[in-house]
Amino acid sequence: MFIYSLRASSLKFFAVVLAGVAVLVALILVFPAEDTASVAVDGEIRYEKIKTGDDRINFLLSLGYTVDPEPIEEKKVMIPTEFDKTMVSYNELQKVTGLDLYKYRGKEVTQYSYNVTNYPGYDGKVYANLLIAGNRVIGGDICSADVSGFIHGLRQVEP
Repeated sequence: MFIYSLRASSLKFFAVVLAGVAVLVALILVFPAEDTASVAVDGEIRYEKIKTGDDRINFLLSLGYTVDPEPIEEKKVMIPTEFDKTMVSYNELQKVTGLDLYKYRGKEVTQYSYNVTNYPGYDGKVYANLLIAGNRVIGGDICSADVSGFIHGLRQVEP
């Protein structure tokens, strides 16, 4: 026959563990995991939760661009600490879309470039460039590969 005795300290320990589990379960129920696959909600463009290649492609699709599934380039770039004339001009493109690279000065980000296959009214090569910090699109552009081509922010406009 087995006899087991519980001390008051053992009971307190189990009560604390049980209370901790109850709090954890309550938090999970109150704050459920968010869906990371959705990029656009009710027509609103979402710039966060861009974790995978599929997320980047879906983000570009939400802007109206069809791209080749594999990026043509992926590289780390440094947002300069001081903005020269060219960088100020590029940041103005970002501001039109509601983005601003100024707060990312001095930070290393990842740039992904994709071949756009459905740019309206233009037959030349067009690229979509995304700047990603963490899991968030912080900037980008749509540009042509021609010397006399165009560049604009991520929102689709007439060339």
